[in-house]
Amino acid sequence: MFTNFYNTLISVLYPIAIKPLIINKRKKNGKEDLARFNERMGIASQPRPNGRLIWLHGASVGESVSMLPLIHKLLELAPDINVMVTTGTITSAEVMAKRLPPRAFHQYFPIDTPKFAQNFIKHWQPNLVLWFESELWPAMLSSIKKHKIPLVLVNGRISDHSYKNWKKFSFVSKELLSCFTLCLGQSELDTKRLKELGAKESLCLGNLKFAGLPLPIDETKKQTIASQIGSRPVWAVSSTHEDEEYQIGCFLKELEKEVPNLLTIIAPRHPKRGEAIKARLQDECHLTAALRSAGEAITPETEVYIADTIGEIGLWYDLCPIVFIGGSLIPHGGQNFMEPARMHDAVVVGPHMHNFKEAMSHALQAHGVIQVKDAQELHLEVTKLLTNKDYLAQNAQLAYDWTMSEAKVLDGIVDRIKGYLEQ
Repeated sequence: MFTNFYNTLISVLYPIAIKPLIINKRKKNGKEDLARFNERMGIASQPRPNGRLIWLHGASVGESVSMLPLIHKLLELAPDINVMVTTGTITSAEVMAKRLPPRAFHQYFPIDTPKFAQNFIKHWQPNLVLWFESELWPAMLSSIKKHKIPLVLVNGRISDHSYKNWKKFSFVSKELLSCFTLCLGQSELDTKRLKELGAKESLCLGNLKFAGLPLPIDETKKQTIASQIGSRPVWAVSSTHEDEEYQIGCFLKELEKEVPNLLTIIAPRHPKRGEAIKARLQDECHLTAALRSAGEAITPETEVYIADTIGEIGLWYDLCPIVFIGGSLIPHGGQNFMEPARMHDAVVVGPHMHNFKEAMSHALQAHGVIQVKDAQELHLEVTKLLTNKDYLAQNAQLAYDWTMSEAKVLDGIVDRIKGYLEQ
C-alpha cells in the first residue's frame, strides 16, 4: 500500500535529510515559530479540553479565515463542544489568534511523519475532523483512519492542474481519499472529480467561502485613518502580488488628474513586500508613498498608502467604496473577492480568476463583480466608479446582494456533518 511505503520512507528520511535540509532552513528563514515548534512534532502546548473536540485543518490564511463562520455555527450546537484549528504558517496562526471565539484554539499542524501524527492524535483524540486543505498528508490521514475518527473534506477543490496530476497516480488518490468519510466539493465539477479520483461519498453543498463572517474592524484605528483621509476620494487595491502594484502605479498619475486628490490604499498579499513596493512606486512611478508598518501617516501629499500589515483588511474594505482584488492581473488565479462584496463595496477583478471559476460564473451572472481584461481597462473602470456616484452605488448593491444570496451554504454543511458528532 502507498501509505505504508510513504510512512516507512518518511520515517527514514526525516532525521537524515528532511530535518537538516528543509526544517532547519525554514527555522533559519523565519518560517517556523520557534517558541511553539514542539507543536510541529505533535507535542501539544496545552491540555485537551473536556467534552467533544472538533478539529479543523487548513493550510493558508484564506482557508483558515473561511473556517470562521463554520466554527461559530459548530460551537452553537452544544456547550460541551470545543474547536481546535491547525494551520502550517506563522501568518495564519497570528490571524487565528485574533479571530477565534471562546472555546476555540489554535495549534500548528505536525510535520507529516507517523510518529508526529501519532503524538498528535493520541493527545487530542478528536471526535470529528474537518479538512479544508487540498494537500493530502498521508501519515496524518492514515493515522486518523486507523483511529476510526470521522473525517470530512470541506470545501474540496480539485484544480485542472491537480486533476491531471492525480489522474496519473490514481492508485495514490484512491487510497488517500478512502481515508475520508465524506468529501464536500466546492462545485459540481469538484465533486465529480473527487468521485473519479476515489472518494467513497462526495456531495456538493456549495462554496463555504460564500458564507464568511464580517471582517474585524478596530474602531479606534478606523477613526485615526479616517481623520487622516478626510474628504479625499479613496479606493483599495487588495491582495496584490508582485508586479501588480507596478501595473496599477503606472496609471495612478493619470487617474489623479481625472479624480483630484485621490488616495490609493494598497494591501499586498504578502506584507513583507511592503518596503519593496514603496521603493518601486516611488522610483519608477514617481508616486509619494507611505508605509503603514513603519508608522507613517497619511498626509495630504500621500498618493499611495501601503497597508503592509496582517489582520486589518476589514479596515480598508470598510473605508474604501471600491476594491480591486489582486492575483488577477497576473496569472495567479485571483484572491477572495466575496469579502469586500459583503461589505457593500463595488468589486473589480482582473482577467485571471481561475481559482474561483464557479464563484465568478455566479457573480458575473448576478452582475456582482466587474471584470476587466488588463490594467488599462482597470484604469477606465475605476475612473467611472469614482466619478459616477449612481454607478458606484448600483455596483456595490449588486455585489452585496449576490453574496447574501449565496450564504445559505453554511446551514447545509452544518446539517450534513453534525450527525458525525453523535457517533
